[in-house]
Amino acid sequence: AESRSTLALYGEAARTPGTYAANCLLARRLIERGVRFVQLFHRGWDHHLNLPTRIQGNCRETDQASAALVMDLKLRGLLEDTLVVWAGEFGRTPFSHGRNGRDHNPYVFTNWFAGGGIKGGVTHGESDQWGYKPLDRKYPTQVYDVYATMLHLLGIDHERMTVRHN
Repeated sequence: AESRSTLALYGEAARTPGTYAANCLLARRLIERGVRFVQLFHRGWDHHLNLPTRIQGNCRETDQASAALVMDLKLRGLLEDTLVVWAGEFGRTPFSHGRNGRDHNPYVFTNWFAGGGIKGGVTHGESDQWGYKPLDRKYPTQVYDVYATMLHLLGIDHERMTVRHN
C-alpha cells in the first residue's frame, strides 16, 4: 500500500521482500507503529577478496535505501524521535592486502548517526593521513564513547550501566 513516490525513494529493490531496501521500508513501517528498537543487517561486507567489485554491489544495495529511510522518517516527522545508527563491527585497513581486499582494523572505524537528537554535519574524531590509526593517539574516540552517546540519546545514563573490572 506504499505510494509510487515512496517506492521510488527506496528504489526498485524495495518491491522485493527480504532485500535490504524492503527491510528499510519495513523498518519505517515498524517505527510508525511504535516499535522501539529495529535492527537491520546487510551481510557480505567482509571484503578480504575482490573489494573493487564487491563493495560497489553492496553500496548499490544499501546507499539509496539507507538515505531513503532517513529522508522518509524526516518527511513523516519521525526522525527527531528516532535514532538511526549505521555501523559495522570494526574498521577496515585503508590499503589493499592479498587479492584486492582489506583486512580488519581495530584502530579506526566509521559510523554515522542521524535523528534522535544528533546534530547534523558533525564529524567526531580523525584518523591519520592513511586512515589507519587515530590522529589523536592520546585521547582517541573509544567504542565506549559511541555507546555512551547512543545511550544518552536514548535517555539512559551510561554510567549506571558501567561494570568496572580489572
